[in-house]
Amino acid sequence: MSKFDMKFTSYDDIFKSEETRQEEALERVQELPVEQFHNFQCHPFQIRQDEEMQNLVESITTYGVLTPILARPLKEENQYEIVSGHRRVHACKLAGIEKVPVLVRDLTDDEATILMVDSNLQREHLLYSEKAWAYRMKLEAMKRQGKRTDLTCVQVAHKSAIGKKSSELLGEQVGESKDQIRRYIRLTYLNPDLLDYADKGKLAFNAAVEVSYLTPEEQCWLCDLMEQDDAAPSLKQASRMKQFSKEGKLSLEVIEAILSEEKPVEAKVTLKGDKLRKYFPKSYTPRQMEETIVKLLENWYKRQHEKER
Repeated sequence: MSKFDMKFTSYDDIFKSEETRQEEALERVQELPVEQFHNFQCHPFQIRQDEEMQNLVESITTYGVLTPILARPLKEENQYEIVSGHRRVHACKLAGIEKVPVLVRDLTDDEATILMVDSNLQREHLLYSEKAWAYRMKLEAMKRQGKRTDLTCVQVAHKSAIGKKSSELLGEQVGESKDQIRRYIRLTYLNPDLLDYADKGKLAFNAAVEVSYLTPEEQCWLCDLMEQDDAAPSLKQASRMKQFSKEGKLSLEVIEAILSEEKPVEAKVTLKGDKLRKYFPKSYTPRQMEETIVKLLENWYKRQHEKER
């Protein structure tokens, strides 16, 4: 090697701290064994064995993992907690891939929680339970962050955040009102079975919110009766249960009586104006159109009954 080939350490490199060097080393993309990764503690998003997962497995088998996962180091040596990429890691295991590309970053619990939630809220199909726990976890992390400006989530640190409550900021970030955020978080106070009923559509969202105010024992009574009678409370019935509970008057017998009440059957059909307009004179108002439709239905109903005689 000639003297002209010699390389010297730069001025910046000489005065870098050991902490800075370690951070730079951690930030590069690495290939690490899938066995070294652990799910985020209390991860609220389910990993479902559905068609989307099968498609992801096929994609990774063909093209590999195109986007590195994000993880943070655990106290145990060579062990990491997944912050973003749970589905990708699971798909790699199904595909028999032993190593995955990963970006390792030192994060506090709150920073990791915010990133974990943000990276998963973009999914198309989310259960009520997933949104509920995700909103609660992120909101609690945001409140602990307080008025800091060095937050991991850029949106949280936006100038418009000054003077706003965490619930308002969260609502702006996810496109929900602060009241809707509150309703979702109420679902986390349901027992697991009732929350599962809400996810499956057996218990309507707004009714589930009202039921969440019942005591744990009262929720168990309701859950048992719902399973026994294959019934679910309407919003009005759930609101009455909530009021009885607040007054200390809710019992198993009261819940059973409320559930046994006959619910009115509502028929609702929506007809768009652009579809109807072509059948009416341009001068007709919406009210005139409605009256005409009702008369036509009455005549049709009479003819049907005459045929049955």
